[in-house]
Amino acid sequence: MNKTAPVTRKQTLDKDLDKIVHVEEAASVLSRNLIAPGLGLLFLAFAGIWSSFYVGAGGNAVIIIAAAAIGAYMALNIGANDVANNVGPAVGAKALTMGGALVIAAIFESAGALLAGGDVVDTISKGIIAPEAVGDPTHFVLAMMAALLSSALWVNLATWIGAPVSTTHAVVGGVVGAGIAAAGFSAVNWPMMGNIALSWVISPAIGGVAAALVLLFIKTTIVYQDDKIASARRWLPLLIAFMAAAFTTYLVTKGLTHIISLSGMTLLAVAVASFFIVWALSHVHIRKQSEGMENRNQSLRKLFNLPLVISAALLSFAHGANDVANAVGPLAAIVSTAQSDSVASHVDIPLWVMLIGAIGISLGLLLFGPKLIQMVGDQITKLNPMRAFCVALSAAVTVIIASWFGLPISSTHTAVGAIFGVGFFREWYTANSKRRKAYLARKNGGQLKEAEKVEKRVTAEEIIRRKLVRRAHVQTIVAAWVTTVPVSAALSAAIFYVLTFVS
Repeated sequence: MNKTAPVTRKQTLDKDLDKIVHVEEAASVLSRNLIAPGLGLLFLAFAGIWSSFYVGAGGNAVIIIAAAAIGAYMALNIGANDVANNVGPAVGAKALTMGGALVIAAIFESAGALLAGGDVVDTISKGIIAPEAVGDPTHFVLAMMAALLSSALWVNLATWIGAPVSTTHAVVGGVVGAGIAAAGFSAVNWPMMGNIALSWVISPAIGGVAAALVLLFIKTTIVYQDDKIASARRWLPLLIAFMAAAFTTYLVTKGLTHIISLSGMTLLAVAVASFFIVWALSHVHIRKQSEGMENRNQSLRKLFNLPLVISAALLSFAHGANDVANAVGPLAAIVSTAQSDSVASHVDIPLWVMLIGAIGISLGLLLFGPKLIQMVGDQITKLNPMRAFCVALSAAVTVIIASWFGLPISSTHTAVGAIFGVGFFREWYTANSKRRKAYLARKNGGQLKEAEKVEKRVTAEEIIRRKLVRRAHVQTIVAAWVTTVPVSAALSAAIFYVLTFVS
């Protein structure tokens, strides 16, 4: 027995040490998981403190400080959820690493919000709710605060469960619900709501059709050509130049209007000049990059990596311009009403308010964005650089056009519509394209029937699998789209009644 006693003590000591190690590991993991929420809370406190320097110590200072914190909370959630649609395709296609995507999106989201977000902010802040219908400034301020808080809570919940939802839907639903609670159905600008609702239907359709057309163009002119590399050298620079012309036109007409004002012909000349300059530069780059490449699709995909990165940056810029309104539009209305003690017919956007939105979106992306980026990039459908480029380019152009007209469309609808457009088009093209069958016949020595047999063996199971992936996710996505507006509206109305009772 004396011989076994030390062994027993040693085993007990080992078990105790193992327990301590496991506890330390668990504590370390838990502390890492708390870093992002902790930094988020610090940003909310910073937004409130920062706003206090601009509003002074008046009677409504507490309301404005609280609204600034809620606006910052909404901005964080926009970055965590909605930005995934911009860079997710690039990450899923492995054209960007997660770290690179986060940095690019943060930079261009902030630039879009600060340079080109004004018109959409104006639409959100006073286009949905008729201020004169609410009348009482206090009720109007509480309605905007309820709208901000309800939409932020809903988007936060959606991010936590891994569902990409439209933050535009959430904030518009919140504004409508609070407006109805404050002054009845007459307070809502229903014609404006009709236009916004119509854009929610049109935007995914336009995004899907545009993405399908771009993919058709790429397949027809590059993929199913005998000399793929030569075709890519000819046509890919044109796609990049088109994207550059669209970006230049948007930036000049929306982001730089306070610096320069161009006539229609001058603007056209600037767009054409940017087209040819970028075409020349990209032509040289593509030719140099393609030297020595094998004539196969795997090599061809590498040529799309840089254009895909550029298009992701463009889409991030457009998203920042369009969706910053969801955070700072109601906040700007609150600040204007609280400071003037009257419901203003025109809302000026203070720079410090716009900065809260821009910084919050970027910070939310960096702290909480990777989860949704992985979902959008990997789990909706299989993407390679060519398909992802089609998605990003078509979604970017759609969002840019909508923001150009000051219409707050859903970038989520547009991007997801583009993804499904690519997927459904590929299904149709695989089964029906005569050009594709002719290409396969040439590739197999003119044996069309043999080529079709090989194609059926190779792709039938893959097509079924891809269909199942899309259709499995479409129910979740549509359910999220349908649920967001009524849930945000109901939650906003409830919060408004609570705020009214407390105040």
